[in-house]
Amino acid sequence: MNSFFSVCRAKYDPAHNQDLDPCPAHALLGGALYLFISLDIPSIGALKHYRPATTSIIYDAEKQPLTHVSRENRILVPLSAMPEFLPQAFMAAEDSRFYQHSGVDAWSIIRALIHNIRSGERGQGGSTITQQVARALLLTPEKTYTRKIKEAILAYRIDTALSKEEILHIYLNQIYLGSGAYGVEAAAQIYFDKRVQDLNLAEAALLAGLPQAPSRYSPFRNFKLAKNRQLYVLNRMAEEGYITPFY
Repeated sequence: MNSFFSVCRAKYDPAHNQDLDPCPAHALLGGALYLFISLDIPSIGALKHYRPATTSIIYDAEKQPLTHVSRENRILVPLSAMPEFLPQAFMAAEDSRFYQHSGVDAWSIIRALIHNIRSGERGQGGSTITQQVARALLLTPEKTYTRKIKEAILAYRIDTALSKEEILHIYLNQIYLGSGAYGVEAAAQIYFDKRVQDLNLAEAALLAGLPQAPSRYSPFRNFKLAKNRQLYVLNRMAEEGYITPFY
């Protein structure tokens, strides 16, 4: 903050410049805009007691699954029950600096933009995992600059209020992964007919490739694209040091 006002003073020397110093006015305008937008931002209180809609399983007399009843096909599972490489796969694909940033990562946005321009497709997203949590749970799906600002403010607040592990737990249980699956447990059962704790590395990488475009990268709809996306995630995991590079 001191450096900001020192820059403002340097720009305005009464002996040589009779114009009004614009810096305080800009700071005031920015503060007013932040306050105005903040007033319309939902509370993050509900995230501290995360209780999403889950799937109810109805059993027959022999205790065999008979049918499922749900608004969203989701089976809540703790982070501790997931193999370590599963959250690593999602972080490598979606937010490699998850443990370094404070909810918003400007460098990731720039890197994703450059990568996507060079590749000609949206291989990387600019939103952090925390921003995706804010968007999925607390904001409307409208695509406006105001919503993006709200998303960034919310992401910072979430990062301040919750631990990184709590944010990952919410994200991995909330994220839509296509074919009617919400969260990694439901996705593991739909795509691989197994519990999330039993997934292998290749299966985890395939799931981690889905959030950017669940329908486009679904192995049920386009197996080749799904495998290409899976390979991208595995390469990212190797680049981040989560797994040994393979050639």
